[in-house]
Amino acid sequence: MTEAEAIEAPLEALLLVATEPVAATDLAAILGQPVSLVDKGLTALAEFYDRTGRGFELRQVGQGWRYYTREAYADVIAHAVVEGQPPKLSQAALETLAVIAYLQPISRGKIAAVRGVNVDSVVRTLLTRELISETERDETSGAGLLGTTPYFLERMGLSSLDELPALAPNLPDAADLDAELRRVAADAELLAATVDGPDETAADTAGETTGETTDG
Repeated sequence: MTEAEAIEAPLEALLLVATEPVAATDLAAILGQPVSLVDKGLTALAEFYDRTGRGFELRQVGQGWRYYTREAYADVIAHAVVEGQPPKLSQAALETLAVIAYLQPISRGKIAAVRGVNVDSVVRTLLTRELISETERDETSGAGLLGTTPYFLERMGLSSLDELPALAPNLPDAADLDAELRRVAADAELLAATVDGPDETAADTAGETTGETTDG
């Protein structure tokens, strides 16, 4: 038995009781083993589960490793556990989360422009759930820009945002959509300066008038 094989059982035990992804460095510290050896053990376990067709898999997400049920059995799990229960996030929250995921970093005003409704309440929900956070501020307007969090990646079972599914072919490219939003914002600023004079800022106007309908 190799050293990597010898630590596979302890790794399984530790990961079975983990409530969130555990980094290889943390596992190495607990077992008193080199990180390189732990990496080999984790990779070997993941390959073994794949090769033997287990109902679960060992996946590296974010900065750590965690067990997940296989996607092939999602219907079975949904029938046993999820079916008939209300969704944890509303449709409005899911749509807003998708906009943020694909267009981040993005301001509340731009999210509202994409969805055509006021998004303050759903943004607060997503912030409370720690699925998004304020990442930076726009240099021009000073508005807070939102992006997804490591917890979002964990819940989605992703290692990075690069693994997000491609947008449907009939939807505008994210970069094109962002450029269009910037053009609309610039037009609004020019209109405000012409009608109301230099004291009226486009940021205030956009923030107050974007979407009169509110998500329920």
